[in-house]
Order: sequence, then C-alpha cells, then structure tokens
Amino acid sequence: MNNFYFIMNLYKKGFTLIELLVVVAIIGLLASITMGYLGSAKKKGDDTAVKTNLATMRQVAEIFYLDNSNSYLPAATGVTFPIGTCPTYISSGTNMLSKNKNIADSIAEALKRGNGSSCYNSDSTWAVAVGLKLVPNTSWCVDVTGTAKVVNSIPSGAINTTTFTCN
Repeated sequence: MNNFYFIMNLYKKGFTLIELLVVVAIIGLLASITMGYLGSAKKKGDDTAVKTNLATMRQVAEIFYLDNSNSYLPAATGVTFPIGTCPTYISSGTNMLSKNKNIADSIAEALKRGNGSSCYNSDSTWAVAVGLKLVPNTSWCVDVTGTAKVVNSIPSGAINTTTFTCN
C-alpha cells in the first residue's frame, strides 16, 4: 500500500503540459494587451514633445522679432520662406526658421517625434505645422497670432495659403 502512494506522489510533483500551455497563453495575452497600451503611450509622448517644442519655438520667435527691428526675417539678408518643408539650421540663413539656432533646434526636435512638417516665414508673419502620431492625418500648428491647435490635415495643408496662419 505504501508503494502505491509513493508512486502517485511521484506523478503529482510537476505540472501537466496542458497546465503549462494555459499559463503561457495567459501570459501571452496579457503581454499583447500591455504592448498595445505602451505603443499608445509612446505616441502620446511623441505628440506632447511636438507641442512642447513648438511652444518653445513660438517664444523664441517673439524674441527674434524684437531683436530684428520688429521683423520675423533677419535684417538685411531676410527673404520670405514660402510654405514648404521646414528648413534646418544654417548660420547664414535668410529666414528666422533657419537663421536662429534655438528655433531651428526646436523644430528639428519636434520633427524627430512627429510626422512631417510645413513652415512659412515672412517679415510680418510665420506658421509651423508638424504631423502628430496618435491620430493619423492631424497636425499641431502654431503661428504668429498665438494660435496653437490641432488641425485635421497633414502638415502641408495645415497652413492657410492666404493668411499664412493655421487653418
């Protein structure tokens, strides 16, 4: 009789294959749910970084305006930058977006986190739009009027071609 209980105890020391497969399946399901939330959180973080960098850019633009005799273009060398993909920093730049390193760096950092860009800069106005990730085909747009908003468009359509402000 003791041998019977001894043999039965040998079989009860481990898990069955079915038990292990159920545990692995539950862990896989929980992992996939968690990864979905993490992907969404990363996109939200990227969108927040875009908004923060463009807010910084807007503040520096006002300082640039005062430092350049009430113009958003560099004195003497200023040329209007038509609506297009935002420029990168060039010390000899002919517009505020490329001439000022802080502005160019803020836009560049927003671009690292966003989806494409569109910029405009003249002596009296400017606008910048960067695509957001969480909601496809939306952009964060800031302009000379103090507007900072989501535009339901990719960056190339976020800036009004008549007023050169956010649509």
